[in-house]
Amino acid sequence: MRIGIDFDNTLICYDDAFYAAAIERSLIPAESAHSKRAIRDYLRLEHREDEWTELQGYIYGSGMHLAQPFPGAFDFLERCARNGVDLCIISHKTRLPYLGAEIDLHAAAEKWLRDQGVFSRIGLPRERVFFELTKDAKLARIASEQCTVFIDDLPELLTEPAFPPGVRRLLFDPAGDGTSPPGLEPVRSWEEAALMLLGSPR
Repeated sequence: MRIGIDFDNTLICYDDAFYAAAIERSLIPAESAHSKRAIRDYLRLEHREDEWTELQGYIYGSGMHLAQPFPGAFDFLERCARNGVDLCIISHKTRLPYLGAEIDLHAAAEKWLRDQGVFSRIGLPRERVFFELTKDAKLARIASEQCTVFIDDLPELLTEPAFPPGVRRLLFDPAGDGTSPPGLEPVRSWEEAALMLLGSPR
């Protein structure tokens, strides 16, 4: 089994990071939900799309330290490593923000992984992490890495006609109701993903 994992909003959770940064910048009311989606929807409703875009650039760049792994994500990675399961991280991510300070978003994501101990403690080789500039390049990487399973939070990516055939597709959807488009297997937590793919811990 060779498992590919998406990065943004799958391995790493930005909800509290977006809330903290939006409050610091006085972009939202304090009583707003601690949710990236809720903050996005609020700013778009206020016709403040540019402020939302700039906030994203900050969080994905110099504000990456505010983000945390999803609960159970690193336990999943460690269990895969202990059991000799081949892992890779494959992300679609622009190199620079669309607005705001110019910072290398690929380097920021790599630093987050390094600071979290993914390379040193978990032992995932740096060369098994791929940040692709386009969706098509991400799909091609999933194929070239010969993933047998891919985990992503975007159903539109997993249902792309160009998605590599024969790859088991898990939809990471913590806020979902357990349903998904045909052909996808929904998981609401990393613990559920571990049970589905690795079985019960011994």
